[in-house]
Amino acid sequence: MKKDRQLILALDVLSQERALELAEGLAGYFDAIKIGYPLILAAGLGIVGKVSRLAPVIADLKVADIPNTNRLICEQVLDAGAGGLIAQAFVGRDSLEACVKAARDRDADLYVVTEMSHPGALDFMAPLAERMAALAVEVDASGVVAPATRPERIRAIRSVIGRRVIISPGVGAQGGSARDALQAGADYLIVGRSVIEARDPHAAASALLQSLSP
Repeated sequence: MKKDRQLILALDVLSQERALELAEGLAGYFDAIKIGYPLILAAGLGIVGKVSRLAPVIADLKVADIPNTNRLICEQVLDAGAGGLIAQAFVGRDSLEACVKAARDRDADLYVVTEMSHPGALDFMAPLAERMAALAVEVDASGVVAPATRPERIRAIRSVIGRRVIISPGVGAQGGSARDALQAGADYLIVGRSVIEARDPHAAASALLQSLSP
């Protein structure tokens, strides 16, 4: 994934028609498009391939199961056209290694969740985030997910993973600051509702992109 714009669009809609409309219209503002369970369940796995023809796709399935099930999930979504996917670290090394292998075999990226952007992540994830970041390094994942809502946590995780990629959700609707997250060490910002639910998504995306210019 080329870091041209430092932005990833979270395509959190349920209609295939709306998803493709947004993807086609907004792809130029973003380096990749993130698709999660809601859209895949509503529109079918084929939506991954359709969107991937417009922009690189990261499948946000937060894969978290035993190694064989993880492998099967990863293979399905990567073979459908995703160029990257997101998996959880808390299930342990063997399960995470299954995801990394599936991604590596397909020349795709694997991003490991260290800490999510919602307040509840402070209950159990934050205390273990550095350990999960270290595991991401040990299994040679492409990068990690760290919260734009808590820039200090991005700094802490950056100190563990070195130069690996950090993608950060939470900018916009959840209140995270784009500039603060980037200054803390994020490589890409994940933005969804503040763009796709805007009265004019194009204007919202353009304004966000311009706000990141030096």
